[in-house]
This record gives sequence, structure tokens and C-alpha cells, in this order.
Amino acid sequence: MQPITTLAKMTLHWSPRSPYVRKVMIVAHELGVAERIVPVRTVVGGTTPHRELMARAPLGKIPVLELADGTVLYDSPVICDYLDSLHDGTKLFPQAWPERGVALRRLALGDGMLDVALAWLSERFRPAERQSAPHMALWREKLIACIAALEAEAEALGTGSFTIGHVAIGVALGYLDFRFAELAWRDGHPALEAWYAGFAQRESALASPQVDDR
Repeated sequence: MQPITTLAKMTLHWSPRSPYVRKVMIVAHELGVAERIVPVRTVVGGTTPHRELMARAPLGKIPVLELADGTVLYDSPVICDYLDSLHDGTKLFPQAWPERGVALRRLALGDGMLDVALAWLSERFRPAERQSAPHMALWREKLIACIAALEAEAEALGTGSFTIGHVAIGVALGYLDFRFAELAWRDGHPALEAWYAGFAQRESALASPQVDDR
């Protein structure tokens, strides 16, 4: 897939650990614009505000994309939608319903899984005596419910055009492998396992691995 025009360089505030950043980079590779993106390692999270980033993106979250004209975009769904506007091929964000609704629903599910997983991960980093067992049990149950729903939808995931929904779901499942291997999400979910195996071998996914650089 080729971009419409030669694009100016874009700056991406980035971390190799962030699954939301990975989603943006997979999209960039899918659309053929990854070489236009200049990644800048940006450390956020914890209790120390990144005031330089917050001056441009007040939430202080990554990813943040800065365009050559000074426009600042955040967060990952907005950045992915913008990148999808830079080419004239098949869109990752379908324009027509019901295909658009399906893609956006899957995007919401994948991003929601990441939101739940990151909340659980943050809780695990707290001292053991301050961790909330009821919250962690709830987050676990939510993720298990999402995996079951995806197993039921796995056959449909393998049909039609590849969309932003597929990217979000693939990134979420990869993040469970990365941080929550104990969930063993493949157990009892053979159709979803088969779909994910294909996703994980896409050039865009291989070019954007989830890593921990600490």
C-alpha cells in the first residue's frame, strides 16, 4: 500500500513497552508510512509528570504524534485514523456501515482489553499488602470474558478486509502473552489461537515486536 504523496517526517513519542504504541507502529507498517515516523523515547507513567510532553499533550500519555506543521495528535485511535488518511488504498477504518461498525467495535474491544490489563498490571506492582484482590479478580474475569467472546467470533475475524479492529485485537492478545502468560488464553480457544498465529506472522507485526527494555 503506497501513501498518496511524499510525506514530511512525523515525530512519535514512543516506548517499546507500550502496546498502544505497538498498535500505531503496526498500522504504520501496514500503510507503508513507517519510514516517515521518527520515534522519540518518552518515559511516562508512575508519579513523575513529563511536563515537556504535557505542554503539548496535557494528558501526558503516549503515543503522541507531532506533524511537521506542529499539529499534535493523541492518542492511538486518533493517530491510527490519521495515518489511514494518508493513502488511497483499502482503509483500515472502513467508511461504510456495517463494516465500519464492526471494525470500531473490535477496536474498542482490543483497546478495552489493554485498559483492563494495564490496570491489573499496575495493581500487581503495588506492595502485596496494598493490592486489591477483588479488583484483580474482576479484571481477570473481564479478560477471560473477552477471550471467550473472541473465540466465538474467530471465524468471522478471518473473513473480509483486515481492519483497525484486527490490529487492536492482535495487539491485545500479544500483550497478554507479554505480561499475563499465566492466563494461558489459548487453552480451550483453538479458533482464536489459529487466527492469532496468522496475525503474529504479518510483516507489520513482526516489524513491531512487543519488548521490555528495562
